[in-house]
Amino acid sequence: MLTNSVIMVTGGTGSFGHAFVPMTLKHFNPRKIIIFSRDEMKQWEMAKKFQNDPRVRFFIGDVRDAQRLHRALSGVDYVVHAAATKIVPVAEYNPFECIKTNINGAINVIEACLDAGVKRIVALSTDKASSPINLYGASKLASDKMFVAANAYAGTQDTRFSVVRYGNVMGSRGSVIPFFLSIRDTGVIPITDPRMTRFMITLEQGVHLVWHALADMVGGEIYVKKIPSMKVTDIARVIAPNARQEIIGIRPGEKLHEQMVGTEDAHYTYEYDQHFKILPQLNHWFEDPQRIKNGTRVADNFLYSSNTNTEWMPEKTLREWLNTHADSLLSAAR
Repeated sequence: MLTNSVIMVTGGTGSFGHAFVPMTLKHFNPRKIIIFSRDEMKQWEMAKKFQNDPRVRFFIGDVRDAQRLHRALSGVDYVVHAAATKIVPVAEYNPFECIKTNINGAINVIEACLDAGVKRIVALSTDKASSPINLYGASKLASDKMFVAANAYAGTQDTRFSVVRYGNVMGSRGSVIPFFLSIRDTGVIPITDPRMTRFMITLEQGVHLVWHALADMVGGEIYVKKIPSMKVTDIARVIAPNARQEIIGIRPGEKLHEQMVGTEDAHYTYEYDQHFKILPQLNHWFEDPQRIKNGTRVADNFLYSSNTNTEWMPEKTLREWLNTHADSLLSAAR
């Protein structure tokens, strides 16, 4: 589907973009991938990696700027919306800025895609959007709702919107693994709460989920990847086995455990081999056979939470992953 197409990734210089671009170039050979982001230095650094590939283009712009988005989307077939203010404490202390990017920016992306006649749009979400307690999660829940409802705005136009939702991306910028790696030599690892658990997903798995959504979507689906959980204390022990763990208390807006499907969504959620799909309540689309396909509806009391997950990542698996990725993560952090 993506072969010989034009794809744009908002926030494309982030961790997701660094995985999505080379993987998509290799597997689909698109005609062009446009990296749309506002940081010229990150674009400059990323461009060095693709300087001999004419399929990769860079476009300075901000999702807050609707006019710039309209210009960038000319001739684009597919959009992956990855731009966001993501770090929980940053969003708590800068709420206006978070809303401008995560909510107003989402509106701009939706309207610009409709005006440009983009075929398919997938927005990246987060486990924090399910029963949110922090502004980042609340803003992403609002964004998710808008991307779902945008399908009704499209009418008979062949523009469709869906969402992918997953948990802690292993090694992504600002996440716990590179943070622990950067301070492990100090001999002390700060732990907010020893009971804390998180979902764990690799960037490659996140890219595959986006590919699946683009191929499978009818419009309005929220795709939730089945992934393992891990205790934060276990993550710290794998990264810094000789360090002392110091309990510092939960940060503003932080959850003890994350969830990706709440019981309130269970009635509209279907299970598949590798993922769940939360189908839209809007227009009774959750009853649409084209959206359900071969899914099985989950139980009414279903809850997909990091502390009650049936799949847990063994320490050995994380250790093996670190053996491959630790050096590059430390290099990127410097």
